[in-house]
Amino acid sequence: MRLQNTLKNEFVLTGKGLHSGNDINLRINPAPRDAGIVFIRTDKRNTRIKAGVSSVVDTTFATTLASEGVKIGTVEHLLAAFSGLNIDNAYVELDGPEVPIMDGSALPFVHKIIEAGIAKQAKPVSYLKILEPIVVSEGQSQIAVTPYEGTRITYRLFYTHPAFGEQKLATDITTVKFIKEIAPARTFGFLRDVEMLRSRGLAKGGSLENAIVLGEKEVINGSQLRFKDEFVRHKILDAVGDISLLGLPVYGHIIANKSGHTLHIKLLKKILSSRDSWELVSEPVSMPLASGMVAQV
Repeated sequence: MRLQNTLKNEFVLTGKGLHSGNDINLRINPAPRDAGIVFIRTDKRNTRIKAGVSSVVDTTFATTLASEGVKIGTVEHLLAAFSGLNIDNAYVELDGPEVPIMDGSALPFVHKIIEAGIAKQAKPVSYLKILEPIVVSEGQSQIAVTPYEGTRITYRLFYTHPAFGEQKLATDITTVKFIKEIAPARTFGFLRDVEMLRSRGLAKGGSLENAIVLGEKEVINGSQLRFKDEFVRHKILDAVGDISLLGLPVYGHIIANKSGHTLHIKLLKKILSSRDSWELVSEPVSMPLASGMVAQV
């Protein structure tokens, strides 16, 4: 049986917002049992935005949450870090409209969480166990979740680009695998899209330091790839972050084909509306944390 987790100590990070280009200060604090992940816009009257499906207001290029007209964007990498390290409760204070992009991956957040320490809380975690397949399709893209003895993601990515075509990866989501194989994978984009976004006043903070950028024929910073299939690994990272918006760990196999933030959220909504397709259970499998990361509180 896994107990809920929070941070042992607070930590602070500063980085650029991907779209605003502004420096954004982020402070993450421990939170009590059952608090969940709560974003707090300190520059907007300390407005609180609970990380959950009902808070999602936009999935264009990133996942954006909102409450009372106040938004917080690009939340998926931080949420993935929380989910991958089994952090259930935390207060996330920011003085800007988006989570800093850092290096484009979840790794900076993972490092700071491990450094801060993880504290167990005296309440068990419930898991959402999938009992029968749930499928969402849109055009040529599909995503499904099926029964599985564990938590697993299979992701297929395909682009007609000279630098890469199809990438596919299937992996069980455990803390160790997440830290080593998923968290370091950086976001990526096409140079033509960056130019389009900047013409609309977006992607002001994007650079080769925080994203893999593809030109017409090549990966511009290709010699610095962390994995040969870094693109699909980052898609899995995004999926881990988005799926955590259910508020409960999923015990099932997520299978995605050319999916993205929009389909991720549509799947979550369909899961919640398909009450006969899942049940709540105590932790069904062991998901060990890295040695020395957890304190008892």
